[in-house]
Amino acid sequence: MNADALRRECLRHLGAREEFPFGPQTSVFKVGKKMFALSALAASPLRVSVKCDPELGERLRASYDAIVPGYHLNKRHWLTISLDGSVPDDLVVQLVEDSYDLVRPKLRRRRARPGGPVHP
Repeated sequence: MNADALRRECLRHLGAREEFPFGPQTSVFKVGKKMFALSALAASPLRVSVKCDPELGERLRASYDAIVPGYHLNKRHWLTISLDGSVPDDLVVQLVEDSYDLVRPKLRRRRARPGGPVHP
């Protein structure tokens, strides 16, 4: 996966946007007010940090040398993945999607009025 593909993957999610709060070199991908991925897209090697379920994160770190605890992030809940080809692209895509799902705002459902439809 290259930087353009990573950016496209992060931005394909509903409501996702790219911001640069740490300077122009670091892309921070957010949904709502929460970050779900960050990467220095011009860096070599290319890396991306994503939020991850802690138990899954432990298994992934044990399985791939290119997956380490989140760099400058909560080590239990974030992973940093070096996109050096050793981690399959489909796994990277899944981890970005999972991270988005972990932080995206949850839709609330309002109670239906008697005789009326339920609205999100």
